Amino acid sequence: MPDLPTPKDAAEAALFSECWDAVLSYADLCTSGSTAANQLAREAFALGIREARAAEDGTARGAGRRSSRLPRIPLLLTAVRATAAAWEAQGQGHKLDPDLRLWLNSGKAARYVGPPLSRPIALRGLRDMQEPDAALLWLAEVEALPLHSVVRRQGLDPAAAVEELNEVRGLFRDRCHRNHLDTPMDAECRSYVRLLDAVTRSPAADTPPDLSRHLATCVECAEAAACLRLHGGGLPAALAQGVIGWGGLAYLERRRRAAEVRLGPGRPDTSDPEGAAQRAAANKARVRRNALLTAAVLVSGLALAVSMMPGDSGGDVTAKSGPTDSSPVAGPGSAGPPASPATSATPSSSGPAPSGEDTPSADGSAHASKPDPEPQGTSSSTAGAGGSESEAACEVRYDLVNQWPDGFQATVTVTTADALDSWRVAWSFRDGQRVDQMWDASLAQNGSRVTATAADYNRTVSANGTLTFGFLASWHNKNTAPYAFTLNGKTCTAS
Repeated sequence: MPDLPTPKDAAEAALFSECWDAVLSYADLCTSGSTAANQLAREAFALGIREARAAEDGTARGAGRRSSRLPRIPLLLTAVRATAAAWEAQGQGHKLDPDLRLWLNSGKAARYVGPPLSRPIALRGLRDMQEPDAALLWLAEVEALPLHSVVRRQGLDPAAAVEELNEVRGLFRDRCHRNHLDTPMDAECRSYVRLLDAVTRSPAADTPPDLSRHLATCVECAEAAACLRLHGGGLPAALAQGVIGWGGLAYLERRRRAAEVRLGPGRPDTSDPEGAAQRAAANKARVRRNALLTAAVLVSGLALAVSMMPGDSGGDVTAKSGPTDSSPVAGPGSAGPPASPATSATPSSSGPAPSGEDTPSADGSAHASKPDPEPQGTSSSTAGAGGSESEAACEVRYDLVNQWPDGFQATVTVTTADALDSWRVAWSFRDGQRVDQMWDASLAQNGSRVTATAADYNRTVSANGTLTFGFLASWHNKNTAPYAFTLNGKTCTAS
């Protein structure tokens, strides 16, 4: 196992510490165990630092002429991908995640090391920027660091942080637009270049139906659209997927959660006033919904107590308790806007019944999830007040974080009324969706029924506590929300 490079000075030592955290996080996604993750991270870190120092020395000898290169962290992450590819070629592929091995042997991986004009737009755009600008964009958007901290680290004026970041975003967009024009494309793609540029410049512009259909079938143009559209919060995903490739969205989610653990929930970033307003509105809605849920439970309990008073027959008890037991489930679902700025979908109660058994059959579809080396900031602000009933001892929130033409990213947050020593969350999909990758839980899928089982490090959940995990999945034609959520076999209500 190679030794880690020795820092040249104190400033580089601090940079190494920050970079190592990012490299180990991605290496853990790419491997099948902690030992392999550490080995991959060390080899990739040594390789990336050598390449970075060689590039810096070449720039110094070239009388200030700057060679095209990535900032330090994305450079090291691409070194992880390159080292993983070398392992696969050298017969060490058994140490890698099985999905990564499939990706490395597909045409998708070849795009990242092939001819420069065929590489992803985001990778080319970030590489074409001045390194300080590219580093500012990556740290703020992908690593989820607070903007004031990033600009201070870059030696910029904190008072002009928002303006500085907006200017860098504009520079990135210009580089991506130029690279899109330079990309070899057929006549149909070429005919949409100007329209795509115009539509993505305005946050209020609607995408014409013909352009929308084209973006649903053309990977290159869809990637360009994600990079050119700076509004709507899709830039971090475009950067992570375009530069890292496989596991980009999962890495993005890990860095966001790690930042929340270090800095508290939410990004303390003054550059997103609209997002702050949305979060404030969501908190108000959540308080209102929980108040309604509490009131419904109290009414239900009062009705049940009245129904059991002397003089009532057994049939009357059944008649009275049935409707009141179901009212807490329906009550909060219609109160206020969704509790999260991200698209939140509530499973319908009219869907088909679940398959019944939470534990799927061993059909080869199970994928082992690996523990996250960073602290797990997976607590949720959702307060489950409906856990007093035996059939509704948990509350679930399903958030659709991001969606693209053939896939999506989602998170599931469950609040449990009871303390748990282990947990198993199951649900069903309506439209044939398939889960490809999951973090903070192990995955198994049998037909439409998906089961997420606790990892070794997050099995225990306190009473009225929450558990959270995320996943990537594919979809076709429709992507409606899942339904029939259960926790350890007990039905959960939807928040």
